[in-house]
Amino acid sequence: QAAAAAIGLAKTTATPVEIMNAILKAPVDLLWFGGIGTYVRGSGETNADVGDRANDAIRVTALDVRAKVIGEGANLGVTQRARIEFGMKGGRCNSDAIDNSGGVNCSDVEVNIKIALASAMRKGSLARPARNKLLAEMTDEVSTLVLSNNYQQTLALSLARKRGLADIAHQARFMTALEARGLLDRAVETLPSPAALAECE
Repeated sequence: QAAAAAIGLAKTTATPVEIMNAILKAPVDLLWFGGIGTYVRGSGETNADVGDRANDAIRVTALDVRAKVIGEGANLGVTQRARIEFGMKGGRCNSDAIDNSGGVNCSDVEVNIKIALASAMRKGSLARPARNKLLAEMTDEVSTLVLSNNYQQTLALSLARKRGLADIAHQARFMTALEARGLLDRAVETLPSPAALAECE
């Protein structure tokens, strides 16, 4: 009964789909996603738009989410339109690219180290056992670098958010410059047009 009340479920016997759906709508501080699947869509999107049929039965809209913060450890746990909608109603979220970046960053650092050591191994100046020992000894340093990168990355986002509309003109120019170089597609990224941004200034 206490568990049902905690997730806002009005009954103590429910199907797995009903329980998971209630968890997504629970009044909590943090709703954390891990693994695979898209669980939250924008209210203007359909389940077909999302393209994750396996979770159609439990998926909710951003307006249904009562969590204060969404942590997106899953790849695309929330659609981009849902992130925007959730933010517009006062919720806090980044994206899977940010919340799931620790593992990616760790892999990047490790791969770069292995590439650097591969040259020494090819020349015969570093044997595999010595290379493996060196990699193991670097674990703490890699962890420190990754945690620092991720802390600074989210801090930069928090500071940019705090400045809000004061920076909109700079952001608009940056998007236009990226578009001109073929590095940004506003439709794919669900970003406003220059005209829509001009209305915010």
